[in-house]
Amino acid sequence: MTNTVVIIPARYESSRFPGKPLVGLRGKDDVVKSLIHRTWEKALAVKNVNGIYVATDDERIADAAKEFGADVVMTSATCKNGTERCAEAVANLGIAPDVIVNLQGDAPLTPSFFLDRLIEDLIGDENSSVATPVLRCNAETLNRFIEDRKNNSVGGTTAIFDKNRRALYFSKEVIPYRNPEKTFSPIPVFHHVGVYAYRREALERYTSLGEGILENLEGLEQLRFLENGVPILCVEMEGEKQEFWEVNNPWDIERVEAAL
Repeated sequence: MTNTVVIIPARYESSRFPGKPLVGLRGKDDVVKSLIHRTWEKALAVKNVNGIYVATDDERIADAAKEFGADVVMTSATCKNGTERCAEAVANLGIAPDVIVNLQGDAPLTPSFFLDRLIEDLIGDENSSVATPVLRCNAETLNRFIEDRKNNSVGGTTAIFDKNRRALYFSKEVIPYRNPEKTFSPIPVFHHVGVYAYRREALERYTSLGEGILENLEGLEQLRFLENGVPILCVEMEGEKQEFWEVNNPWDIERVEAAL
């Protein structure tokens, strides 16, 4: 059986939203729980997982996580992104899992079945080193993405991939370009949901590769893999619910609470 762990990277310092992991979110039961707490609860529902860890460099986050029952691993403040933090967390824990899932601490709307499917598809595809979910945009989500970009706000990431589901590119712009004189059905834009499953070898290699040009320009950690020829499998998810907003900015709280 494959040994799988879930790492939830969380940092306190953020240029757009300092203290984000500890911000309270009100759910449908009118109970307020922190962003990191709600994300951890999603991880608890993932099948066949051998361990779940909150990885952070901040004692405030560590204390909060321990209070609601999470296992915590401390990492350095020098990690550039969640993938680097996951790699360091695995090293610090001294474990050797086959698959590591990166459930970013600002994604409490990610359904647990996304992670189940992600793990299953990565294990089943020997030619892929990394897997990540994508979701075809509905009209409402696409319009929000477009409006966010008009307002110079990062509202989400889009992905394009080939016929074999291998990622070609990820961007904070809305891609691919759509000729306004044409009508497209279904909508040819896919929302990238910021969750990853890595084979251990790929995660261990990541830090040694160093930050790439495209990664730096877009601010997207997964582009480091693509710039170095590491294949990423895009796993298309289906479902009626299309609202999978991450908390990138303070004003995203309202969107996420509405979806909760």
